[in-house]
Formats: sequence, C-alpha cells, structure tokens
Amino acid sequence: MTNSANPSRDDFAALLDESLGQSTRFEGRVVTGRVIAIESDFAIVDIGLKAEGRVPLKEFGHGSVEVKIGDGVEVFIDRIENAMGEAILSRDKARREESWEKLEKAYEANERVEGVIFGRVKGGFTVDLSGAVAFLPGSQVDIRPLRDITPLMNIPQPFQILKMDRRRGNIVVSRRVILEETRAEQRADLISSLKEGQVVDGVVKNITDYGAFVDLGGIDGLLHVTDISWKRIGHPSEALTIGQTVKVQIIRLNPDTQRISLGMKQLEADPWEGVAAKYPVGAKLSGRVTNITDYGAFVELESGIEGLVHVSEMSWTKKNVHPGKIVSTSQEVEVAVLEVDPEKRRISLGLKQCLANPWESFADSHPVGTQVEGEIKNITEFGLFIGLDSDVDGMVHMSDLDWNRTGEEAIQDYKKGVVVKAVVLDVDTKKERISLGIKQLEKDPFTNASAKKKGDIVTCTVAAVQENGIEVTIGGDNDMRAFIRRSDLARDRGDQRPERFAVGDKVDALITGTDRATRKITLSIKQLEITEEKAAVAEFGSSDSGASLGDILGAAMRAKEDKKK
Repeated sequence: MTNSANPSRDDFAALLDESLGQSTRFEGRVVTGRVIAIESDFAIVDIGLKAEGRVPLKEFGHGSVEVKIGDGVEVFIDRIENAMGEAILSRDKARREESWEKLEKAYEANERVEGVIFGRVKGGFTVDLSGAVAFLPGSQVDIRPLRDITPLMNIPQPFQILKMDRRRGNIVVSRRVILEETRAEQRADLISSLKEGQVVDGVVKNITDYGAFVDLGGIDGLLHVTDISWKRIGHPSEALTIGQTVKVQIIRLNPDTQRISLGMKQLEADPWEGVAAKYPVGAKLSGRVTNITDYGAFVELESGIEGLVHVSEMSWTKKNVHPGKIVSTSQEVEVAVLEVDPEKRRISLGLKQCLANPWESFADSHPVGTQVEGEIKNITEFGLFIGLDSDVDGMVHMSDLDWNRTGEEAIQDYKKGVVVKAVVLDVDTKKERISLGIKQLEKDPFTNASAKKKGDIVTCTVAAVQENGIEVTIGGDNDMRAFIRRSDLARDRGDQRPERFAVGDKVDALITGTDRATRKITLSIKQLEITEEKAAVAEFGSSDSGASLGDILGAAMRAKEDKKK
C-alpha cells in the first residue's frame, strides 16, 4: 500500500503509470466530451482523464452549425501525447465510426440512406452520410444529365448504397436508382389508370425525325409522325413545338413494356371515307404539288387526301426525265383520276391525261403515206429516230432505208442531226409508236422488175464485177439489182470469166426466176445463149440441111440486127 502522506519516488511512478495506462485504453475509441471553450476555429473539448483536445469547428458538420460552451459532443480519441499534453481528437472520425455501423446495416438490408451532397471531385461528387463520406458518380446523379447540380447541394435527400469497403473506407452511392424506382412506381400507377381509346392531355417533351414524345404526367408516349395529321407531314416540327399542350388519343398500350402509342389525327374525321365516290375514275381535278420524288409527285386534292402522279403519267413525250423538271413544289396542277384504292389509301393520278395525246393528234393530221421531214435524233443498231411535230419521234427501221442495199450498209449514209424526209408507214397510238420509211420515198424497183416474167429477156447494166459473178441493174441506176453467177455468164466454160465484163457494160440476160418474198430476180446469160441457139436452129437450119452451127448462128445474128434496125 502506498503511503499517501509521504509518497516515495517509486510510489509516484506507480501512480503515474496507473493514470496513463487507464488513458491509453481509450485510444481508438469514441467517447463523450464537453466543450469548455471556443478559440478561433477550434473547440476545446474535455474528455476527462485529465486530458483536453482541440477539434476544428468545420468537423461539426456542413453548412451553418453552432457549437456552444457546455455542449456534450462525441469525439474519437486518436491518441494521448503525454500526461500533461493535449489529446488528439476528431469529431469526423467519431461520426464516421457511428455512421459506418448504421450504413453497413442499411447496405445489407438494401435500404435507402439519407445524405447531403457537399463537394465536387473528379468524376462525381462527395456525399456526407451522417459523418461517413461517400462518392456519388456523375452518371448516378439523375436519370438525365444535369447541367447544373447546385440546387441539389447541401440538401438532405435519399441515396442508395451501391458498394461498400470498410477496410479501404470506400462508399459508392446513387441518387439515380432512387429516382428510377420512384418513376417506375409512378409509371405503373399511371399506366394502370390508362386504357386504349382514352383521350388525354399531354405536353410535347421532345421532337425527333420520326415523331414526338408527349409527357402524360410522369410517363411519356410516342406520337408518330404518321399519326399527327391525316395530311402528309415531312417533319413533326411542322405541326408541333416543344412545350406545346396537345390533346391525344391512346392508340396502343403495353403494360409490360410500358410503351404508349399516341395519335392526334384519330380525333378528327377520316377524310378517306367515301373517297371512291368523291373522286371517280376519269374525273379531272385541281390540286397542289406537295412532294416530289424520283418516281413521281404527290398532289394534295384536299386536306388529308393526296394522290401520286407516277413519272410515267406526267408527260406524253418526256420520258426518263426527273419529275422535278416537269412540276415544282406548291404548283397548282390539273390531274385526272386513274385509280382509287380506299383500303390502301391510294389514288393514282395523271397529268398527261389532261393534255391532248400527241400520238392521236399526229395520226389525225398525218395519215399513212404522208411525207414528213425531221431531224435525226438518234441512230441505233436497228434504225433511226426522227424528231417530228408535237415533240414525238418516229422510227425508220433498217429494213426501210434502201430498196436494194442491206440495212447495215444503208445506215452508214446517215448522221445524227441531219434533216431527212420520210413517209408515214404506221401510227400505233396505244403503244405510242410511229413507223417511218425512207426508201418508200421512191418507187419500189421490184414493182417494175416483177412486171417481167420468167423467160423474158432484159437488158442490164454491169454495176460491179466480183470473183463469183457480176452485179447488174435492171433499168435505171435506182432500179432493181440482180446478180448473175459465174456459171451463168456464158454457155462455154472458157467464157465464164467475170473479168471480161466492165462496170457500165450493157448485157442481155434471160429471167430464169422471180421471188417476190425475197425480192430477188434470177438472171442467166448462159440460158439466153442456149435459148437463142435453139431458136436459130429452128428458124435457119435443121439437122439434115447440112448447114454448120456457125452458119446458122451467123444468119440468126444478122436477122436480129436487122430486127433492131
């Protein structure tokens, strides 16, 4: 036992160790102290055990917090320096230790916690959860990105703990999860009160290329561009503006996906009802061009009723031309109704049907056999295209270019842009075709040649000398041409040489055959000689007269000359 009246040195050391040992047992623990003084930015806190500590005022909370002398506060004892020194205290750690226990229980139970956003850090914000500091990622602040988060700071609000690690002191929270859950509950309640066909008021929240999103009071519905109006709308912004209050009808409602389809035009009368009686086939009407595409133009007949003028029905003569070169947007045009399909909501219209058919006009003013004149617009492998009156074209087939030459040979004589004459051979108004002929400008040489029959003798002019025979013309230069084969050039084989003839020579030949289908006449000098020989023998000699063949032929030749004279 220590003598209290006269303590020895050893007794004093024992008392000191006992006092300090008791103090060290409180290090790392939370104790309750009393504020005994406030100096500058610090509060002096007495925690007993003959120890006092200084705690920064900012650790007592965020925002306006008042600490008064005499207040009891909980602090965390980091350490006690010595018997006479100050204790190292922390109000933040005291609050953090208390908060961690509550937060761990809330995290395990998946419960919401209350906190205050008080700072901004890289990638997000800091949240005070009753002393424990948590990290709020920027993506977890709200359902949609916020430009300014200032109104949310320093305000107590609920959060959801996403992740906790006490060893590292990390806590990640989310405000977005709370909003989504609340929104989902509101959406579910709102959807349960809605039904298809119901008419509600909404506010246009967003406009896209395909429609507009309308806020129905906590839940959005899609108003597709095709359901805004019965008439054609190029973009929803033509009829709607953000913030506009609109009356819509619920067309489709899916409680599972919480998708709502809305319509505005359904609140108006359908203009397509009775459209077949209103626009009978063949009727001519006035309309306004609303849209031009590569395949035609849309013409508005009345509000909500449009018809398509296909590019093929725009002009009688302008083919393969873009519709924009024939009509323009907002132009008033006269159209004819070609077809009406109420079920598919389609009306086929025609522009050219309101104009005179140039093919019929041409047929009336240019009957078959009429001579026309025009410029060669195009040359193809099968003939010529000639521009005629009323912007129509006629075609001269290769077979109608020349009576005697082939089409391949005759087409070489023509060039694009040259003005030529032709004869109308046929006009097909349904197929929009005009057949012309150039060779018909002259009389068919075969007509004269075919007047001669087999066995007649004709005088020919050598037009060309070839290795296998000679080409001749019967009559004038433009008359029928024929070809005499090498074997038909003479009776004697030695005289069957084409080179003994010259271009321009006159020769007599016998017609041995005619073919009107192939327009060919067969000639033979050899058969003429044989025929003349037989006639001479019959006239000037006989088999028993004793006259030689030379005498007989000589007499026949002289008789022939005398006859010509």
